[in-house]
Amino acid sequence: MQDAGIWLSRKQRRTFHQPRLRRECYGELIQIDGSDHRWFEDRGPPCTLLVFIDDATSTLMQLRFVTSESTFSYFEALDLYLAAHGRPVAFYSDKHTVFRVAIQSAKSGHGMTQFGRALNALNIEILCANSSQAKGRVERANRTLQDRLVKELRLAGVSDMDAANAFLPSFTDRYNAKFAKVPRRADNLHRPMNIEPDRLRDIFCFRDERLVSKQLAFSYERQRIILAENEITRDLAGKYVDTFAFPDGRFEVRWKGISIPYSVFDKDQRVTHAAITENKRLSAVLEHIKAEQDKAPPKVKVKPVSAKNGYVKTGRRPPGGPSKMEPYYARKRAEREARAASQSSDI
Repeated sequence: MQDAGIWLSRKQRRTFHQPRLRRECYGELIQIDGSDHRWFEDRGPPCTLLVFIDDATSTLMQLRFVTSESTFSYFEALDLYLAAHGRPVAFYSDKHTVFRVAIQSAKSGHGMTQFGRALNALNIEILCANSSQAKGRVERANRTLQDRLVKELRLAGVSDMDAANAFLPSFTDRYNAKFAKVPRRADNLHRPMNIEPDRLRDIFCFRDERLVSKQLAFSYERQRIILAENEITRDLAGKYVDTFAFPDGRFEVRWKGISIPYSVFDKDQRVTHAAITENKRLSAVLEHIKAEQDKAPPKVKVKPVSAKNGYVKTGRRPPGGPSKMEPYYARKRAEREARAASQSSDI
């Protein structure tokens, strides 16, 4: 096996990650990642910090505290980033399912995630690192922030995400003034947005296509969406409609840009049993499950037949003597004999 190259020793299996030079221009490559940590120590629950850092200068471009790494969380941070800096050339991330489709051979979908679709609409490229060392800039920034930012939040008396997000801009300015580098070239490759707010709102949402059945209905997220019957929907059987799920909870169904009224049948928002949950979202999913379990009504204690007939436990059984259920059995025997006598008289 050694001669054939099938088995390698530990020394031969060792891999080396060579250092990579920084990009030359500001805004050419932005590394993004989420750091799950107890940012408020024992003063608050753990949460996730989304970090956007420029590869050329190590400048913290955007920081945002969120509950967990989800598509809507990255949409929120990306919206703030674009409003402050404009559109970069590319983002560099890990292989989280927010950025990359896990099953490349999936028949449904278009080969990209919702976040990837939004970046494609904004003409921004997304690249996925093959290892954590490849995006070491943001990984080292996470390690630094887990030390410095935790202490800064403690000194400022910040104990929740809202106050922490309000505190982050001042911290970012002080951090960048101390650690940011000068790029090799002075060009800023950020591009202006030039996008209407309505179109940007349609980009930062969950957008999908659904096939309308002959009953003018389709399934979506364990729900049955029934379209209202009108002149437009009568011809939609067998065709695809666009669905839009917005961060504020609104849901729209559109056909060629026209909003279609609908109703929801058999709504079910429970977590699917045995659902695949990523490690980075485990805390948020468990909190949701606990909240749903707390909403559930208490189980009704079913009484046995003996209790319904007035039997009360005494805690001890008397030695010998007639059974306390004897009156019940006698009444049942009398009922059976009376029923049999009435049937014989009818015959």
